[in-house]
Order: sequence, then structure tokens, then C-alpha cells
Amino acid sequence: MDLKDCIALITGGGTGIGLETARLLKQGGAKVAVCGRRPDVLEAAAKEVGALAVAGDVGREEDAARMVETVVGELGGYNTLINNAGWGRFGMLMDLELSEMRAIFETNVFGAMLMARESARHFVKAGRGGNIVNISSTAGGRGFPGGTAYVASKFALGGMTECWRAELRKHDIRVMQVNPSEVQTEFASAAGRQQKLSERKLRSEDIAHAIVSMLSMHDRGFTTELTVFATNPD
Repeated sequence: MDLKDCIALITGGGTGIGLETARLLKQGGAKVAVCGRRPDVLEAAAKEVGALAVAGDVGREEDAARMVETVVGELGGYNTLINNAGWGRFGMLMDLELSEMRAIFETNVFGAMLMARESARHFVKAGRGGNIVNISSTAGGRGFPGGTAYVASKFALGGMTECWRAELRKHDIRVMQVNPSEVQTEFASAAGRQQKLSERKLRSEDIAHAIVSMLSMHDRGFTTELTVFATNPD
């Protein structure tokens, strides 16, 4: 699609990959709305890149519906959802609390589903096609010790992506997935992990570039899935 025709709703748009994707899309001429749970962070991000800020929690059904309704009202509709909201907690199976796993699924799985459902309803009703880009992880393809909750959420997202793609292609809706490896964002600190910063590791703008490149392909085709690794990280 021509980025000048793109009207995008980005979840988790206040920081990291979401913010950099909003910035890159705006530079390409797109209209952008960013969503997130922290109004102060979201408002600052929206002002920085020139986007519409819509605060809410993707894991709450009423918030998901309201955010979509707001974007449709403020921007006159939209044609692209970037399902970027997500977080993680890591712990070994024998120490894992069910409440922790449920909390991760509320955002990473249920939130992604709710935003995709509301967006798909809008796209189909508008009858002009659309795009759904799910931001997963290389953790969605291989497990590791301590990853039960996060890995399971990303495996689930990958499965949902395949289902939505099969359902929505007949409506000219492209459903795509991006799998970043380790990216230097606030994700690690929010998950209680230390992250060694390095010039050789991936940054948010690298993943934003991948997302925007996928969207930029002519609508007659699409990249179903794209995995991004650092070339030779420390």
C-alpha cells in the first residue's frame, strides 16, 4: 500500500517498537493513532510524532471497542492495525503463579484478539480491505527455561494469526506477523530482567522498518511472516 493511504492504529504505541513504528509511518505520510495504558506516556509520544492518543487497556473488551470507535470517529476510519501491545514475566514452572500467566494472556492473547476482532469488523464493513500486523517474538517458535507464560502467549498469537489469515483473505485483509529476537526496549526491565545494552543488538527502529516494509508492498501481495535477528550480537 502507499503509506499516504495508510491510517494505522498501533497498540502499545507509547514507547519502543510501537512509538518508532508510529514515527516511521508518519514520516511516510500516514495518519496514526497510538494506544496504551499510561495516558501521560501516551500523550507525550503522540505529541512527539504527531499522532492521535487513545488511552485504554486492550485486554478489556469495553476499552478495545471504545478505542476502535474513537479512532474511527476521529480519523474517519482506519485500515491498519498493528497489534504491538505485549509484556512478559519469566519464571520456572514450579515457581509460576497462575495469576501471572493469566495476566500475560490478558494482554498478549486476549487483547490481541479483541483488537483484531474489532478491527476486522470495521474493515469488512468498510469494504476496502485492510491490514493486521501482529508483533510476536522468536519466543513464539521455540521455548526456553522460565518462559512458560510468555512463550505460550506468543505461540498462541502465532496460531491466531494463521486462523485470521485464513478467514480474512477473502475480504482483502492481509494478516501478517513479525517475530523480533531480542530488542533493546523497556521490555526487559519491565519483565524484571537486566539487559546488556550494545550497539550490535536490535533497536526498536529496526523492527519498525520491518513492519513498514511489509505494509509498503502492493496490496496484491503480502509477507505472511517475517523474523528479525541481530546480525552478530554481543
